[in-house]
Amino acid sequence: MKEVRERPVWQPVPDAIKAKIAEPLPVEPQGLAKTYRDFLELILPYPTGNIHPRFFGWVHGVGLTSGIVAELLGAALDSNCGGRNHAGLYVERAIIEWCRTMFGFPKGTTGILLTGTSMANATGLAVARSARAPENVRVRGLRGQPKTLVAYTSEEAHHSVTRAADLLGFGSEALRHLPVDRDFRIDIGALRRAIAADKKAGLEPFCVIGTAGTVNTAAIDDLQTLADICREENLWFHVDGAFGSLAVLSDELRPRLRGLERADSLAFDFHKWFHVQYDAGCLLVRDGAKHRAAFSVRPAYLHPTTRGLGGGGDWPYDFGPELSRGFRALKIWFAIKEHGVAAFARAIERNCRQALYLADLVRGTPGAELLSEPSLNIVCFRYHPEGWSAEALDQLNEDVVADLQESGVAAPSTTRIRGALAIRANLTNHRTRQEDLDVMVRAASDFAAKRIAARERSRSRSR
Repeated sequence: MKEVRERPVWQPVPDAIKAKIAEPLPVEPQGLAKTYRDFLELILPYPTGNIHPRFFGWVHGVGLTSGIVAELLGAALDSNCGGRNHAGLYVERAIIEWCRTMFGFPKGTTGILLTGTSMANATGLAVARSARAPENVRVRGLRGQPKTLVAYTSEEAHHSVTRAADLLGFGSEALRHLPVDRDFRIDIGALRRAIAADKKAGLEPFCVIGTAGTVNTAAIDDLQTLADICREENLWFHVDGAFGSLAVLSDELRPRLRGLERADSLAFDFHKWFHVQYDAGCLLVRDGAKHRAAFSVRPAYLHPTTRGLGGGGDWPYDFGPELSRGFRALKIWFAIKEHGVAAFARAIERNCRQALYLADLVRGTPGAELLSEPSLNIVCFRYHPEGWSAEALDQLNEDVVADLQESGVAAPSTTRIRGALAIRANLTNHRTRQEDLDVMVRAASDFAAKRIAARERSRSRSR
């Protein structure tokens, strides 16, 4: 952690190292000392790289030093936080109550810590299915429903929502991916028309999934209007707030998230803008009784007791799919107690200011084109030499990203914005400084210039 700036952001794992990792099954002991030496040689030099200040790919968190301590202590306790009566459960309950306060949810809100927003989305939609299905879905399943259930989200929604529909048995056809407006937010008119059309066709609309920070551009849906529509139509309102929802901690950014507090369920991550080590996601559910009803079951060997280890009231197992669960709450507890939420708010605001700086930097860079205005913390751009085909432009920008990654200078990722392949820089890194953005853009421009020149030379020779 101390010397992270001196190392490459990322470097590929050499074939020789891969071969050593893929050793035959150890039958005889090798010992702790050798195992640790192997870790230093085979694993430590080749991480994802997200703890580095110039890692800008996807939406990765970067960890906290205190998280290392918390993970060590949690491993020493080796608690199963699926249930039973021990301190781990009370820590998790405290975290859920803190989250309820942060997001302005009412008393009676329940929640559960999960691996991430992908699982939180699936768990939230399971609660929605249970709460809004006309017949008891836990007994009769989807086949027992009088009408086909359908849900609605935008074409910019994270793919985990589609996977949740698949996992829960709706199928992707039952999830309507609606178009977005010029700011990449769900088209409200298209949503209203889709609900009306599905009702007319004899289907059963049951849920709208809004997004607070899309993965491509960090766009925030009109959550207030989505909440109004869900109330009018008696639909469950779920919000995927993986990283963007945490902007509510900032007085400056909170107005962009109006309506979030009206969600029936909210999924978000601590391992992104809260910088907690992986993995640490969360689901909040406004109506705790509906949450419990979607999951709670106690076989004889888990029968609740009033005394001893079998007590402790409701268990996390009553609110989610897992009985075996690690002590995720401990590293979150450490992070919040050590830093306080105001420090996270300042870090979030700093990343958003850095995104505005990066957008200005791109505007001032010859040959570079900004593809989306930053809504929060994501900037999408590309290099666009005149006269190149769409395919050639896509290849150029894909190569620039690979060049940046393989050089170890920086690690952005790619996506598509209105069909064009974009260099995508995500800023959720509390270690990033303004000069890191300068370094990335200079290096990207150099790589682009070299590839453009090489192509022009090749074209000249072919003539």
